[in-house]
Amino acid sequence: MKNLLSAPPPSVPCSPGELRLTDAIPTAIFAPLFPMEHIRNIAIIAHVDHGKTTLVDQLLRQSGTFRANQQVEERVMDSMDLEREKGITIRAKNAAFKWKDYHVNIVDTPGHADFGGEVERIMKMVDGVLLVVDAHDGPQAQTKFVLKKALENGAKPIVVINKIDRENARPHKVLDMVFELFLELDATDLQLDFPVIYASAKAGYAMREIHETSTTMEPLFEAIIKHIPPPPRSAVSYFQMLVSNLDYSDYLGRIAYGRITSGRIKVGDSAVHIAKDGRRERANITAIFSHQGLAKIEVKHASEGDIVGLTGFEDAFIGETLTDSEERLPLAFVDIDPPTISMGICINDSPLAGREGKLLTARQIRERLVRETRTNVGIQFADTETAGHFEINARGEMQIAILVEQMRREGFELLVSRPEVIFHRDEAGNLLEPLESLYVDVPAENLGDILQSLASRKAEILAMEHLPHSVTVQSVIPTRGLIGFETDLVNTTKGHGIMSHLFKEYGPFKGEIPTRNSGVLVSMEGGISTGYALDSIQVRGRLFIEPGEEIYEGMIVGENTRPDDMPVNPCKAKKLSNMRSTGDGKGIQLAPPLRMTLERVLEYIGPDEYVEATPKSLRMRKKILDANMRKRSASKVAV
Repeated sequence: MKNLLSAPPPSVPCSPGELRLTDAIPTAIFAPLFPMEHIRNIAIIAHVDHGKTTLVDQLLRQSGTFRANQQVEERVMDSMDLEREKGITIRAKNAAFKWKDYHVNIVDTPGHADFGGEVERIMKMVDGVLLVVDAHDGPQAQTKFVLKKALENGAKPIVVINKIDRENARPHKVLDMVFELFLELDATDLQLDFPVIYASAKAGYAMREIHETSTTMEPLFEAIIKHIPPPPRSAVSYFQMLVSNLDYSDYLGRIAYGRITSGRIKVGDSAVHIAKDGRRERANITAIFSHQGLAKIEVKHASEGDIVGLTGFEDAFIGETLTDSEERLPLAFVDIDPPTISMGICINDSPLAGREGKLLTARQIRERLVRETRTNVGIQFADTETAGHFEINARGEMQIAILVEQMRREGFELLVSRPEVIFHRDEAGNLLEPLESLYVDVPAENLGDILQSLASRKAEILAMEHLPHSVTVQSVIPTRGLIGFETDLVNTTKGHGIMSHLFKEYGPFKGEIPTRNSGVLVSMEGGISTGYALDSIQVRGRLFIEPGEEIYEGMIVGENTRPDDMPVNPCKAKKLSNMRSTGDGKGIQLAPPLRMTLERVLEYIGPDEYVEATPKSLRMRKKILDANMRKRSASKVAV
């Protein structure tokens, strides 16, 4: 179908991380209409680093989505800087491509359980999934989490065994592992009869059998068209859509994304928003967005089976229904898993506040947090009784760490407290806490230390599998026990340990879990750190700073070898005198300071400490900077 307009369209407002229309297809403003039988809606499922985003790259390239002379980056679906740096998908993103006479909507889903809120709602929009597994590693814990959600929603799976060009590839063994996983997740007979495609996304080829030869992704395109069903036809003719995703535009307001389950809608039509509490709100549709390649494009109308974004409803939320009249019943929606971690965020009141960031006030921080909850259903935000202090609830500490990192890069300065789990009580008043399924892969020589660490964290070992070079341990552990465990794992295994976890259930309280074993070295005065002072301090423990850094009272400058905190003076200078000192000629040798990432720092701090996050720095500090006031506060708590 020819484009209705050939002139370049106006730029459509996009959220950060999305390409504008002019970046991809400069001449299309109205998406071509396809009959329902020629529409395919699919999601991509894979564990971290199994090649999911690279596979989407190849599907978009080989379907002719990009012009022959268009410069396209690698991993184009990882549009956020953090996604490229960490190699993970954080936000679910829509794309679409045309292959022959078919229109395929494709959604890139996060592989980390902390971003499960992104996953659950995506499954409401699709009819099938591509399960991408590494030809050596096989399906991992996060794969299990996302696949479980897909199978529960009745999605038809296609298994893509990727990286078959690896030297240690074992595709037949991996296929057996996938089949066992499907059985474990109670897949239906129809879902168990899944087609298998062998591929190398990096090299750009796919094949139906391992012994075949291929140079293109043609077999995968054919499998998608053949095995993924078109959107189901509705028994009703009026307009209905379930909101499954949210975006936000500074110009048009909230954009509600979902699949139209029945009927048609066009710009200017009057529609009704049915909220979860039963309220009905009528408004006009001000814009309709579809996707062509990676670009968000504006269309005039859409019909049953299309995945689109609608504007006009500022209060629309995930799981709510848009329809044509007030008399309609809302569409069914399965609630997402609850948040399990709570963390405090507040304004930066340290002596160095305002040196690096531009966004410092409580109002600016609050507006940013509210904006995040508009599009991120996995995060809940609440004000507290203290001015400038806010509470954030999320799936895991990594999810909050990603939010804090994004805010740092936007110019915010803020203080973040240690993550705490969210407790519930049952009907009898018994305390319940969140439990997680934990999968750890460690070298055999470190197994004893890891098992000891898990035991102290109240973990219950379920299974152990001895592999040629490592041991895989499966356990159930309180979410409290996971806080700080990754740091222990990395230190114990010298970086060779791998862990993944996913929420299991709320269970009985497991008792006290010891937190950090060591105390910290706390600066007793402010100034510039000196090598002379740090030389004498480093015998007390591991340093977090180096000479020449600006320090303030109450700032944490190192880790103590003993369990209690120790006041130190990192700014002490060597006194000059006319007498020869015993230290003359002695060189100062300082060990390199320990530099931790934001996730590690959040795990490390204690209940009475903050992380000070600014655009250029990460500092740890005591909540109460003055040493005398800290003592008074501690004595009051003891009483």
